[in-house]
Amino acid sequence: MKKWKLLFFICVCFTALSLQAQEIADNALGLRLGDSDGFGAEISYQKSIGRYTRAELDLGYRDSREFDAVKLTGVYQWVYEIDQGFNWFYGAGGGLGSVDFSPVPNKNNPTIAEDPDGGLFVFIAGDVGVEYNPDLPIVVSLDFRPELGLVGFKNFDNKFNFDIALGIRYQF
Repeated sequence: MKKWKLLFFICVCFTALSLQAQEIADNALGLRLGDSDGFGAEISYQKSIGRYTRAELDLGYRDSREFDAVKLTGVYQWVYEIDQGFNWFYGAGGGLGSVDFSPVPNKNNPTIAEDPDGGLFVFIAGDVGVEYNPDLPIVVSLDFRPELGLVGFKNFDNKFNFDIALGIRYQF
């Protein structure tokens, strides 16, 4: 079993080293839409840091049956070319936000609603996705951003969130 793990690790390393990195736009501004447990919309800004790296800042609103939240996320990303305008990227970062929970029925008396505490929350995040960059100043992306709560996640269902979104940005 250890041999298979080592062989897999070596293959992944050679694949990562053989990929060509893609030059990216200096700036991109647009929307990132989606979420795993409700609807979320974010204003998204990307800034090129290096030739193949960038920073992404997203300010958004999340809406679900259990809560409403405003959050700010920052992610550092590495971008690699797949083929003719298609790229893939990965990154890491974190964020913070403010949440307001919907009242829930009291277990002992369902006619009385309890209002769970909301407030500040802090999380770390990873990011992996693909994007299409045609010969237009537009880039379309689909990314998966797992988020792990650090502070203020007492009243969420759990501390782990799968954030999946479609991004549409204007490059300049």
